[in-house]
Amino acid sequence: MEAKSSVLLVLSLCSVLFTFGGLASQASHNGKWKLLKKSIGISAMHMALLPNDKVIVFDRTDAGPSNLTLPQKRCGKDEICYAHSVEFNPGNRNFRPLTISTDTWCSSGALSKNGEIIQTGGYGLGERVVRHFKPCVNCDWKEDQNGLNVPRWYASNQVLPDGRVVIVGGRFQFNYEFVPKSKIYSLPFLEETRYSAFVPNNLYPFVHLAPNGNLFIFANDRAILLDYVNNVVVKRFPVLPGGVSRNYPSTGSSALLPISLVGQKSSGTNFPAEAEVLVCGGTVADANVKADAGVFVPASKTCGRLVITSKHPKWEVEEMPINRVMGDMIMLPTGDVLIINGAAKGTAGWGVAREPVLNPVLYKPWNKKPSRFEVLTPTTIPRLYHSTAHLLSDGRVLVGGSNPNANYNFTALYPTELSLEAFSPPYLNPSSTKSRPVISSVKPGLELRYVQKFYVGFRLNYETDKIYVTMVAPSFTTHSFAMNQRLLVLDMGHVRKSRTTKPAGSKSNHYYSVESYAPARPELAPPGYYLLFVVCDGVPSRGMWVRIK
Repeated sequence: MEAKSSVLLVLSLCSVLFTFGGLASQASHNGKWKLLKKSIGISAMHMALLPNDKVIVFDRTDAGPSNLTLPQKRCGKDEICYAHSVEFNPGNRNFRPLTISTDTWCSSGALSKNGEIIQTGGYGLGERVVRHFKPCVNCDWKEDQNGLNVPRWYASNQVLPDGRVVIVGGRFQFNYEFVPKSKIYSLPFLEETRYSAFVPNNLYPFVHLAPNGNLFIFANDRAILLDYVNNVVVKRFPVLPGGVSRNYPSTGSSALLPISLVGQKSSGTNFPAEAEVLVCGGTVADANVKADAGVFVPASKTCGRLVITSKHPKWEVEEMPINRVMGDMIMLPTGDVLIINGAAKGTAGWGVAREPVLNPVLYKPWNKKPSRFEVLTPTTIPRLYHSTAHLLSDGRVLVGGSNPNANYNFTALYPTELSLEAFSPPYLNPSSTKSRPVISSVKPGLELRYVQKFYVGFRLNYETDKIYVTMVAPSFTTHSFAMNQRLLVLDMGHVRKSRTTKPAGSKSNHYYSVESYAPARPELAPPGYYLLFVVCDGVPSRGMWVRIK
């Protein structure tokens, strides 16, 4: 028996995901929180997911003692030394301490094409360091003390089509460079967008790789398209209206919305993919100064959407249901965006935020205004400055951190938070009678080539033709920005139903095979590891790790 996924093949992606998004929301279920670990001993300022499904978490090293000590063999004689990084296993909730010797405070990172974390910069003796962490048993951090040309504190990273990592900006750094280390390139745009030396409002710039290989860089309230190879600004985008600053310390967030590859197989490597960026939250430019004086300005409700591949791009502005600064924006496997963490007043920084925002918000990009936002179930734990969130392979979102204090302080207005939670989005409705799709095979294998046709086998306990396949690049998250985050909706051919079985006393199992096409070129999907999901009626499978090269 054969069925074509005609919804995806014939209709636009817009209408497809509008339909699926509506099915996924299931108004009776607004998500669920679960405390995974009351304490991992450190506060989760930075997070990264590895291809072995372990999460590497780390804080800064200059904040004094953490609540986790290292084994004595890693310390000097008669010395008590403290861990500031852990490897966390979401499957069994175990964690083990890791060793970092240089300060990672407000640093940046990315997952390399080989599946290891490349982590850059920090503070003090850590400001020029490049650190590596491989996904292997009992591995630990390796540090290159002279890996960068200049200090990088509050910079942003992005994996490039050739597999290198670019590092953009940082405090008092109006330039960019690469790992592996090479020359440094000037970027005056970062100086032009600085509000002041003490309140820059353009640190941790939002960096996204455009489908043509150039870099979209947003800082403060505006953006450019940069040809980083030739060090040429090829486009200046309009200012995002509203008079709101979006970058640290007026911290908003940004996400590259799903890139549709539907129709790619007929164009091959010349496929003209469209790309759209979403920027949400932040606050007025002087909010940090006012907060230091005890006046906590309400955060912004506004979001801006921009088609960065358009010949005549124009911001589309809309409003979130809740004011938010320091919110994280996490791409879900369905293509929706989860906006989570943060505060309703104040800014990023020590002790300068008030009114924690406990409710996540789901943003559905293909719905029409004003039905794009949905307020979800609140947590009970404030997640303010130095909190993080990260998509897991099982479709949940890991949430941790929050330390708006200069050191570990458990009696402050908003104490240092050492816990980890998991948020299950509405598509993981426990009362649903329909099963999640379960991927059973990827043929010819988990190593993909560009433009390659491959087949994804999966099963369900019901029949459907509402199917699509996504690939998600794992991010490096810190300070409300998921660096290198990327979701691709793959082109598909036939969807074949191969067989049906009915085990005794249970529902039937329906087995499908989806003809899928890998991204056509590295500008669409830089080489490396991705999570592959099958989405049926708005509900994703668990992700399966694939590698494209």
